[in-house]
Amino acid sequence: MNRGRIQLALGVVLILIGGGFLLNQTMPAFRDFFAPYIKFPGSLFLVGAAIFIFGLVVGTPSFAIPAAIVAGIGGILYYQQATNRYDTWSYMWTLIPGFIGLGIAVQGLLGESAAYNLKRGLNLMVVSAVLFLVFAAIFGGLNLLGEFAPAIVLILLGVWVLGSGIYRSYSKRRAQE
Repeated sequence: MNRGRIQLALGVVLILIGGGFLLNQTMPAFRDFFAPYIKFPGSLFLVGAAIFIFGLVVGTPSFAIPAAIVAGIGGILYYQQATNRYDTWSYMWTLIPGFIGLGIAVQGLLGESAAYNLKRGLNLMVVSAVLFLVFAAIFGGLNLLGEFAPAIVLILLGVWVLGSGIYRSYSKRRAQE
């Protein structure tokens, strides 16, 4: 990583943040416009976006991973605050590996080991989605499938694992031919 580029990006970010603080103090219209966005937990979206943009500026696609984590947790907390359902944390935490997977996939889309990172990211997102469904079914957040939800979700997970293994062995056999 180029030290000068990082220093330049950090300087620009600090100037923008300082300018935002100055506008917030001197212009009521600016303050009123951004008020909903700078309150917790909505501010976590802005922090995630800032991390992502900083990573783009310094040429480090891997910053997409912490950006996705911060913004994703902000989304969970925003949902809980908006619906006043803080009990959902018993299964919402399972989305965090999916946020990591999203960050890895974006990192791949930005050119860093594209095929490998897309595959890893998508796998993490699938695992996260399955964990979310299992825990939501167990802890009552998912009533779509009724009392059979945990069994159905586990069967679907088994089918995915089995299919993934069959595909992998088929790909290896085909590569050897």
